[in-house]
Formats: sequence, C-alpha cells, structure tokens
Amino acid sequence: MERRERADAARNRQAILRAAEDLLRRHPPEQVSVERVAVAAGVGKGTVFHRFGSRTGLMRELMGERARELDEAVAEGPPPLGPGAPPVERLVAFLGAVAELAARNGNLVAAHEHAVTTRRSEPRETNPIYVGWHRHVTALIAEGRPDVDAEEIAHLLLGTLHMEPIASQLRAGDSARLARAFAALAEGLLGGPAA
Repeated sequence: MERRERADAARNRQAILRAAEDLLRRHPPEQVSVERVAVAAGVGKGTVFHRFGSRTGLMRELMGERARELDEAVAEGPPPLGPGAPPVERLVAFLGAVAELAARNGNLVAAHEHAVTTRRSEPRETNPIYVGWHRHVTALIAEGRPDVDAEEIAHLLLGTLHMEPIASQLRAGDSARLARAFAALAEGLLGGPAA
C-alpha cells in the first residue's frame, strides 16, 4: 500500500508540473493560478498545496527542473560551460546559457519571478536557483579578477534578467542579443575576447 501511495504521489507531481508548464505556454503568467493548474492536472487544489506549499513553491519547483540541467553542465560538463576553461570563457558560456534558458522558458521565468516578488517573506536573493547561480558567477569573477567586488558584480549581472526591457526580450524568445551583451561585459571585466 505504501509503495502504491508513493507511486500515486509521483504521478500527481509529474501531472501537476506538466499542467503548469502547459498552461504557462498558453497563458500569461498572471493567469496561471493554483486552481487552474489543479483542474488541468486532474487533482484537487489541496493536492497542489500539499505537494508544493504555494504557487511560489510550484513555480520554484518547475524552474528548478529547468535549472538542474544547466547546473549539471556547470559541475560536470565539458568546457567552456564545465570545468577546465579559463574564467572568462566559463562566464561567457554560463551567462549565455542562462539567457537561453530564460528565453526558452519566458513565461515560466516571469511566473516564477512574480510568485517570488509577491511573497515579501522570500526575497529573490534567497531563492536556491539564484543563490547557486550567484555563487558560480562570483567564483568565476573572483578567479579572473581578485581585485574587484565579485559578489556585487555577480548581483549586477544576474539582476539584469529581472529588468523589464530584458525580461520582455527574453519572453519574446530572443536570447542572442543578451548573450552578446553578457559576453562583452564578461570579456571587458575579465579580459577577452573569449576564444
């Protein structure tokens, strides 16, 4: 019986995540409520809240699913995204990958951002995805330029993703322009251009 309940919970989790993702593809983020997700997933609203805690938790989990692949590439993948390349090359590759991820998942990123910013108790800087990305960017900057405030510069770079002109561009699916701008900034900061 216990094994069946775990299998049911796993199926419900996947159904909820798929429903949220599908709704975000078809509707503006502000129209994707827990109630709509529950109906689309064929579960009760209470099931969504029990599994994810809130709309913020649901969006965070869905965003986490998208970010895991990037995190694995950074930790174990081939250079320049993975270990083994100079800091400037890794930073250019990472920021380009973040821009691409944001553009591929524009409504999800917007929904996640909206969910986080409307919950005053959970600032963006405590979000596990942001924390991990900030730590990585900080380390690369500190390695390439130990004379600068790497933590603050990392906040500046990652914060651009939340500026409305950039967010609008990413929601439209355009990551190339931001990736080029990130590359110019990284190369200017750490010495470049990247090979």
